[in-house]
Amino acid sequence: MPKVIIYTTPTCVYCKLAKEMFTAHNVLFEEKDVARDAAAREDMIRKTGQMGVPIIEVDNEIVIGFDKERLMELLGIKE
Repeated sequence: MPKVIIYTTPTCVYCKLAKEMFTAHNVLFEEKDVARDAAAREDMIRKTGQMGVPIIEVDNEIVIGFDKERLMELLGIKE
C-alpha cells in the first residue's frame, strides 16, 4: 500500500471528498491540518510552492487538488 499524506484545512470541501474516497477504498492516509500545524504548512509549501489545499502525496508523487482520476491511478483503484 502506498504511503499517502493529505495536507488539509478544516473547511476544505475537496479535502473532505479526497478523504471520503480514501476511506471508501480502504486507503490508509495521514492527514496534516495546515491551518493548525505550521511545520506541516511550511513542509507543504516547500514541496509544492502552493498554499492551497488539498495537496496529496502518494509515495513521492505530489497531486495538487482533488484529481480523482490521478489519485485512483496512483493508488491502483479501479471503479
